This record gives sequence, structure tokens and C-alpha cells, in this order.
Amino acid sequence: MTYIFCKSKCVGLSVALMAVGLLASPLVMRAQHGGGGGHVGGSAAGGSGLSGGNHATGVDAKDDLRDFHEIMAVQATSEQKIAFAAIVKSAAVAEAQLQGLVEEMGKENNAAEIAKRDKNLADAVETARTLNKKFLEGFSEPQKSGLKEMIKRLGKADSELGQQARTLDQAFEANSGTKPASAQMTSAANGLGHAISIFQHEQTGLGEEMSIDSSGAGQDVAYKLPLVKNLVTLANQPLTIATSGMVSKGVSEGGQNTFAVELTADLTDLQHSFTDVLRGQLNKADRCGERIDIATAALTPQQPASMVVAQLHYERWSCTTMFGRENMNEILEGNATVEVKLTPSVAEDGMLGLTARLGNVDADGLLGESLRSGSLGDMLRDKISSSVLAVMNQGGDFKVALPNGVRDYANLKRARFEEVGAGRLAAVMDGEIRVSNDKLADLTGELKRQDSVAAQSVSQPELMSR
Repeated sequence: MTYIFCKSKCVGLSVALMAVGLLASPLVMRAQHGGGGGHVGGSAAGGSGLSGGNHATGVDAKDDLRDFHEIMAVQATSEQKIAFAAIVKSAAVAEAQLQGLVEEMGKENNAAEIAKRDKNLADAVETARTLNKKFLEGFSEPQKSGLKEMIKRLGKADSELGQQARTLDQAFEANSGTKPASAQMTSAANGLGHAISIFQHEQTGLGEEMSIDSSGAGQDVAYKLPLVKNLVTLANQPLTIATSGMVSKGVSEGGQNTFAVELTADLTDLQHSFTDVLRGQLNKADRCGERIDIATAALTPQQPASMVVAQLHYERWSCTTMFGRENMNEILEGNATVEVKLTPSVAEDGMLGLTARLGNVDADGLLGESLRSGSLGDMLRDKISSSVLAVMNQGGDFKVALPNGVRDYANLKRARFEEVGAGRLAAVMDGEIRVSNDKLADLTGELKRQDSVAAQSVSQPELMSR
């Protein structure tokens, strides 16, 4: 059974639902209003029922059904209910981190702990705002239209939350931390607390409009995973890929329980070393053949894809022997700038892939033709794609980032690239975990342990750094 929780139009909805029920049961209506006969479809005489053209006093069925359809159009999907639980919990975490900071601010000579609490709070606020933004971006067009005012109010609350967080940050920088917190910092903390409360209030209101029962949302239904750092070596370049994640409880149907998984792999280290990585993959200096020299290579976000821009020098030589003497001839030489767009994909078997498309090519003559429509362009595109995919598969492997007891039940569903601030690139992988009722307790127990480890960890995810 579907339960609908809403703050407006519910009277009209109730009438509409009654109307739908009545229209769906014409035989019952005829039995009740036909008069006389005890069998279905009794006498038509004395037709005082709906067939007589009468309507219930004060009920406009057309308007009520319109309200009904409007309400149903904004109802949350099962995935949105999972995401909502995560954003509610993230806001609650920010609230708890603020409370912890306020407690430390009242103590003497506690600068180190205050600094730690302040950073944790900044991370928590950033996480709450990021998850909230992703939640709103996933709305359908009918949801965007029907919830326009609610979205606007939540957006305003989000903006205020960010402003108050910055105000507290500035107050913290101005405060030495060697004494109890300054009045400026205390005032800023109070302002942030109020902003978090408004933010949570608007989230709850939006959830109610989408028929999400938020009474238990965020309570033991979303679990943060500890940061995992994997060392990857590609083209003799050591790269560290930091992966963080969240697992959220979803629907339970037919003895099966579904959890949503979102893992975020920070590819900043790959970006910093990308020129050297491509040099190791592409540079060559055949005496009689191709010579490729990568001058620069940049990997940048272009959500939900990424863009590679490589500058290179290319030569092609041929060697012939005549009268016992080898002659070398330069066939082709030039400089080029090549763009390759990379879009993540997930196959039906759950394997991560990259679709690579050659974009703008800035090169003249035969070199330009060879890059745009020849084997040289294909080779460059494929090498670039395979290099990035190798790092994603090794460093941000979807299942490796999950706890041991969870991996067997997890499947990758979607993947995308995202910018995580100042041009930094991350690979975001969405999946799901499905377990039967008899495995549920073990799974949630493991997730709670991981959530506790993540909360107690001193090292914070690089993606959430200030």
C-alpha cells in the first residue's frame, strides 16, 4: 500500500481518490442505487444515483482529479527516497559537528581540538550542501514544475547555510584559539546553527510534498564509508586515488532489501601527473617510423564527462637502402592540439567503460587529416581512454572500496565525472546492494561498523578538504 504524506491539496486528493474508487466500481454503485432487485444490474427505474446526472454537493470532480494528478506527479521515486534519507542524515551530521565545536569553544587552551572540530564541521556542511544539490538536480520536469516554490525556498536556505559557514570560517581565522572563543566566533556559530535549522526545516517540507515520511529519515538508514586510498602505477607514475562513499537504505519488497551506493574517487593525482602518464603511454622515437612527443596534456571536468587536451609533436620517417647505403626521408612533420571527450558508461554486466570521442583537432595538412580520420587519431584516442580507464578500474574499483562482507551483493549501475572544486576531477559511481531478509542484519551491522570508523577517522576525505 502507498501512503501519501502532503501539506497541501490533501482534501481535494481525498475527494479525488473517492471519485476514482467510485468510478472504478460501477457495478457496486448500480447495486446500491438501482432500487429493488437483489442482483447486479437491478431496475433502472427511480434512477437517483450517479447515472441520474447528479453530483455530490460542492465537489468538482474535474478540479479534484487535477489536484490528484498534480500530487502524483511530484511523488518521490524509490531512488529519491534513498537519496532523501542521505541528505537528511548529512544535515544532522552537520548539526552534531556544530554542537561539538561549540562545546570545545567554551574550554581553555584547546586550540588544536577546536581546529579539528572546525574542519570536521566545514566538511560536514559541504557534504550536506553537495548531497542536497544532487538531490534537486535529479528531479523530473513535472517535479521541478510542481515543487518550484519549495525548491526555491530550499535553494535560499542552502545559500544562507553556505554564507553562514563562510562567516564562521572567517571568525575562526581571526580567533587565535588560545583562549575561549571570541564573541565574534560565538555569534557566527549561533548564526550557522540557525541556518542549519532552516535548511532542515525546508528539507522536511519538501519531503512531505513528495510523500516521503521523514519521521525516521536519516536515522540508521545512511552509512558513510571510510576513506580508502589505493596506489596505482601507470607508465611508471605512482598515483594515489582516494575513494569515499555512502550507502543508503532503500526499499524492502518481496523479501529483498535494496541499498543505494555512491562512491566518489578523487582523480586529482592523475590530473597532476597526466602529462607524464601520456608521455609514458604515447611517446616514441622510431628511427624509421613514427616519432611522437607529448608536450602537455590536461585532464579537466566537463560534467558528466571529462575533456583531455593534448599538445604534441609528430614526425613520420621512412628508410630506404640503395647501393648499400641507407637513406632516411621525413614524410610528415608538425605540431597538433587534440581534444578527446571521455564519457563513463556501465555495461549490462556491470563493467565500467569509457566512451572516447575525438573532438577539435588543430593541425594542418596531412597531419590534420591523419588525426581527424586516420589511424593516428584512433590510436591517440584509444590510448588516452585506456589510460584513464586503467586508473579508474585500479584506483577506484567499485567493489574494492566496499567492506568485504558487502562486495558480493553489490552491482555498479551508473558512472559519471564531476568537478569537486577548483577544476578537480572525480569519478562518481552509483550502484546498489541487494540482500534477502536473512542477510539484512549482518549487512546493516557491517555498515554501522564502517560508519563508526568513518566518523572516528582522523584523516578526512580529500574531496571534502577545505
